Amino acid sequence: MARANAPHEKRSSEPAAIRVSHVLVKHRDSASPAGATRSRAEACLRAEEALAKLGEGSKLAEVVGTYSDSKGASGDGDLGSVTRDGLEPPFADAAFGLESGQLSNVVETRHGFHVIIRTE
Repeated sequence: MARANAPHEKRSSEPAAIRVSHVLVKHRDSASPAGATRSRAEACLRAEEALAKLGEGSKLAEVVGTYSDSKGASGDGDLGSVTRDGLEPPFADAAFGLESGQLSNVVETRHGFHVIIRTE
């Protein structure tokens, strides 16, 4: 869990907006648990499993379908184009620190644990 809360530095050359997808694993203490019954530790481990699957080459839509509590509008975790100030700081720091096509480590916000994929 320490890695999920590690600080990320803002890059001076970052764009105003990026396109991202994510896997979100909620836990019972999340801001909007929506019926999640897993503990915080269980949620973190589940997010780590999702990250491992993506790292092994599993398709994003499959991993979102299996692991994510937020499917996004298209069902594949796509959040569309986002700006830094439209996101929670830990999520924004991780997302804007990625290159296109890159995966983040697990990141924790008040909504749960995320694996972020920068798609553009």
